[in-house]
Amino acid sequence: MKKLLNLKKAVSILNNFKRQRILVVGDLMLDHFIWGRVSRISPEAPVPVVKVVSENMMLGGAANVANNISSLNSHVLLCGVVGDDEGGKSFVNELKKKNMSTDALIIDKKRPTIIKTRIIAHHQQVVRFDRESDDYLNLDTTKKILDYVKKKIAGIDGVVISDYAKGIVSRELVDEIAAVAKGKNKIVAVDPKVSHFDFYKSVTVVTPNNDEASRASGIEIKDNASLLRAGEILLNKLGSDAVLITRGEHGMSLFEKDGSITHIPTVAQEVYDVTGAGDTVISVFTIALAAGATLKEAAVISNFAAGIVVGKVGTATVTPEELKGALKKGLRK
Repeated sequence: MKKLLNLKKAVSILNNFKRQRILVVGDLMLDHFIWGRVSRISPEAPVPVVKVVSENMMLGGAANVANNISSLNSHVLLCGVVGDDEGGKSFVNELKKKNMSTDALIIDKKRPTIIKTRIIAHHQQVVRFDRESDDYLNLDTTKKILDYVKKKIAGIDGVVISDYAKGIVSRELVDEIAAVAKGKNKIVAVDPKVSHFDFYKSVTVVTPNNDEASRASGIEIKDNASLLRAGEILLNKLGSDAVLITRGEHGMSLFEKDGSITHIPTVAQEVYDVTGAGDTVISVFTIALAAGATLKEAAVISNFAAGIVVGKVGTATVTPEELKGALKKGLRK
């Protein structure tokens, strides 16, 4: 990877992170973790009995993208919708704990705050249950989001659209954001959902995982030839500057509109939990681009960040110190 990014340039890019302003728009969630131990099977059904030890709430979905950006000392604006319920109050409290602004939060009395509850025992997820609505927003609420984007676009460096297909991201929303951002020469990065791939035309970069890229392209990615074909199809379909396919233990592959293809091997030492890894990738990739990295350099830096967070349990983030340490170690080899 030293051929793609040298250590001096990497440190220079990281030092620029604190100057970047990124707007995140998307599906806001709370990740609720219940931690426990299993010592027996229930006599009522063949399921484990989890003795609860502790529980906590963490920012999830688009809010985890924002949390990743904030943890890297970049300035972040978060725009989305929560319910007028206890979950919404908890969400606001979590944002305040992170010293993140709540100015662009829209309260919708007709929608519940999305909460994903994971029960984890002995570092393994036992079950997950979701409380959510995936109905599209009404036009008035979508307009509020777009008005906020238009108001802030001149003062930011990039937009991340974090799409979990829970009703916030529509074709109209993406079209408007892409048009406004393009007019101001701003980055637009999308963490996609397969059912919405037709929405993302002409954005800067889309970051599907291997499964999403397979389904969106109609090509089962099972070897290098099928990977290349899938990447080519997606790039042509979207008309974006780049498509970055994250491939788990196989690293990631960057397809650029100039025809160049770059395969970046994983740097993860141990994988405990992939929850939120995609959020980390798009966060770091977007900040790095805004901070002066090329597409290839941004991909390398985000790959190192992903290698850090998958070694943590739960919805994790990476700090500047962790990322700088990983880059120094990896790029000196």
